[in-house]
Amino acid sequence: MKSNFGIAMAMLAGIAIGAVAVQGLHAQGAKPKAYSVSESEVLDASALAAYLPAARKAIETAHGRALRTAAGRVVQIEGGPAPKSVGIVEWDSLDDAVAFYKSKAWAELAPQRDKAVKVAQRYVVEVER
Repeated sequence: MKSNFGIAMAMLAGIAIGAVAVQGLHAQGAKPKAYSVSESEVLDASALAAYLPAARKAIETAHGRALRTAAGRVVQIEGGPAPKSVGIVEWDSLDDAVAFYKSKAWAELAPQRDKAVKVAQRYVVEVER
């Protein structure tokens, strides 16, 4: 009777260890989210009004989520002067963000973007898990 109990406990322990191992492997496969940040200055408000819907549609098609910060206030806290405008987009991974900014869809928006804004810099930041 005691040996059956011991076997049952060993089986349960094995199942628990297996479940923990599977969860760990699953978590390793998940890529951390990333955020692209664009610091810019508006050149033409009417061109920006025409450009933003097209840019947002392209971003959404690529599974990005624009946080709609382009018209938000930017307050300088430390360092050099704050940019005039900041755009932030959430991505499922850094790879997704980089692929989008190298895509044909993004390149096709360049003429509209160049009329609407002057980009000081654009970068992607990966979030730690």
